[in-house]
Amino acid sequence: MTAFPAATETGDMMKTAIYPGSFDPCTNGHLDIITRSAKIFDTLIVAVLTNNNKAPAFSVEERIDFLQRVTAGMENVRIAAFSGLLADFARTRGADVIIKGLRAVSDFEYEFQMALTNSKLNPGAETLFMTTSTDNMYLSSSVVREIAMYGGALDGMVPEEIQTKIYDKLRR
Repeated sequence: MTAFPAATETGDMMKTAIYPGSFDPCTNGHLDIITRSAKIFDTLIVAVLTNNNKAPAFSVEERIDFLQRVTAGMENVRIAAFSGLLADFARTRGADVIIKGLRAVSDFEYEFQMALTNSKLNPGAETLFMTTSTDNMYLSSSVVREIAMYGGALDGMVPEEIQTKIYDKLRR
């Protein structure tokens, strides 16, 4: 049996979603998914993964700062770091939806496997797949990092608010 969040005084159900990722760094593709998800859910938690098996270019604090800058005008968006199992994090935050962004069909197989796993670990959370807009389908954090390292233009790839900080950290 699925547990549902309590209704508000007006009878509306409060829905909380989590959009997890490494966001190393945040791209316009990520921001596209965040913006569209924030319109659908009462609360959107953008969850920055702390993964000890990876060596990110940006610290968790830097990635959180970037996300806070680019979502500053979105009142229902919260930024949080997490480690461990996403299913457990969703449960502790009362999230009943996990948002997974898809750029291409190649993303689907892995994300589908993760969705089935999360469903097994937390049956109260549904996974929602959301495709990015066609303008951002080619974008990935690794592509952005490589372009920035060589001083290439990031216009249209990452939000303007964080471009300088990305260049400052990565430019060779």
